[in-house]
Amino acid sequence: MTTRMERRSVVTVETKTISGLNSVTSTDKVSVEEPLEIRVRSGKEAGSSYKQFSTTMRTPGNDEELAVGFLFAEGIIADLSDIDECVSDKCNVVNVALKDHVKFDSTSFDRHSFVSSSCGVCGKRTIEALRMQQQIHCHAADTPLLSPDFIHSLPDKLRSCQLDFDSTGGTHASCLFDINGNILNTKEDVGRHNAMDKVIGSELLQNRLPLTDRVLLLSGRVSFELVQKAARAKMPVLAAVGAPSSLAIQLAEDCGITLIGFVRSNRFNVYTNPQRILLP
Repeated sequence: MTTRMERRSVVTVETKTISGLNSVTSTDKVSVEEPLEIRVRSGKEAGSSYKQFSTTMRTPGNDEELAVGFLFAEGIIADLSDIDECVSDKCNVVNVALKDHVKFDSTSFDRHSFVSSSCGVCGKRTIEALRMQQQIHCHAADTPLLSPDFIHSLPDKLRSCQLDFDSTGGTHASCLFDINGNILNTKEDVGRHNAMDKVIGSELLQNRLPLTDRVLLLSGRVSFELVQKAARAKMPVLAAVGAPSSLAIQLAEDCGITLIGFVRSNRFNVYTNPQRILLP
């Protein structure tokens, strides 16, 4: 038996709990995972209908932000002026209408139509194709300058915003900070890349890109596609509670991003561009 809670993102399920040799019937709260179909309509095609661009598995909620963030990460849109309309039909579909000046050809994007919640880059046939297709921004400036205490303070602030994780233990989170350590935006999702797309999409819809003076903290590990999304949004600092992959480190170095991992227990590792961290 499954029962939805007040939040669309969490359900209560019946379970058998085994302790030693004893078994009892109980309930547990789990994160919702459902497909979201992203449909796009080009403004250049008069009378054109919405066409399926991608289907991603995600936690319901902030669907418009997720769709916009995903299209931004894919290089379809660059800012708010590229969007004519973005509407969720409440049936796991988001329709995004593009302005006339936006060039959009769905057949030119080398991605399978289905994307799992666990990986945002698996649909790409090659990383080389992804690199060439996307506009990767490099950060020449050595700002912002951040103290170790600033970085140490981030995990507790992120943890205080993880409401779904408190209920289920089954979601990832992305949290955007200003250089004073204030939380600006937090999103949760069963998919790491979805949580980040929701944050970036939310900032785009509020016309707050690029994120050149922001710091993003991730609740899990850092893989290549998450660094790619940070580069697209011009984030100078990307930090994570978990570990980075080798390719994430390489891309962060190439893009001038300060990549920080294992931010927990009053310690962290700086893998690239450490000049932004003020050391004694």
